[in-house]
Formats: sequence, structure tokens, C-alpha cells
Amino acid sequence: MVACPYPVADLLPHAGRMVLLDRVLDATETVIEVELSVRPDNPFFEPGRGVAAHIAIEWMAQACGAFVGLEAKRAGGPVRIGFLLGTRNFKAERPWFAPGERLSVRAELVFRDGETGVFDCSLANPEGLVARAQLTLHQPADLAGTLARQGIDVTKLGLK
Repeated sequence: MVACPYPVADLLPHAGRMVLLDRVLDATETVIEVELSVRPDNPFFEPGRGVAAHIAIEWMAQACGAFVGLEAKRAGGPVRIGFLLGTRNFKAERPWFAPGERLSVRAELVFRDGETGVFDCSLANPEGLVARAQLTLHQPADLAGTLARQGIDVTKLGLK
């Protein structure tokens, strides 16, 4: 694994509080590992409970986004928007993640066909595995064209 020279926010198309990851721990050509803390400033945080387990899917998706964002940065290209197409075999070991808990997300690329990729993802704390899933994601080369074909007026989004 190789240390990442970029802040995680530079690898994602998200902004502000929607960047849910804290930092990239390690990365290779097929794997990325990121870290996060469960904090009250997380938009999905519920006082007295923490963050619901299903939000792990978003953490995993952002880890995958950081993976392709890092690839783009290394190639001298821009970070681009992608879409989560599906989640398979999601399993969380508990319903909530506690305030202050430190978690790491590992995403391993297992298949890529052009603009679509499949990642095996896991979420762990220092005691071990707490969630896992397989995510399918799509990152269109022509985002504006893809959205326009879905009937979305891209002129209102500022896309070209």
C-alpha cells in the first residue's frame, strides 16, 4: 500500500458536510482503505444513538469514489461524479455506530468494464469487521449526456 498525498475531500465530488470520510489510510491499484469517526456533525447522526448501520453503504460508496478520484488525480484528470447502481449482500453486525467510534472502510475493485465497477467493501473497528457489502458503481464519461437522456435539464445544473 502507498500513502495518499491528497486530502480525501479532494478525491470526491461531494462538498462540505457530505464528505463523510476523514482520510485515506492506504491505496494500491485495486484497494483503498479510508478512515472516519462517528461525529455529531455527520448529517446522518442521531443524538443518543449515533449513525444508523445502513449509512455504512454511503461510507463504502465514498471509499469507492475516493478510489476512482485518486486514479483520476494520478492520471492528471478531474474528479468526476459517479452513481451507486446497486448493493449486494449488505450485512451489518449491529444497528448503530456509536459517537466517537473510529471506523475504517476497505474497498477492493473486483471487476471493471469501462465506466462500471464492482467493489467488495468492508467496514471495521479495532475489534473487527462490523459491516460488509458488494457495491456496483457507474461513472459515465459523459455525465451531462447521461443525465439529459434521463430527462434531466442539465442547463440548470451548470454541466456542459
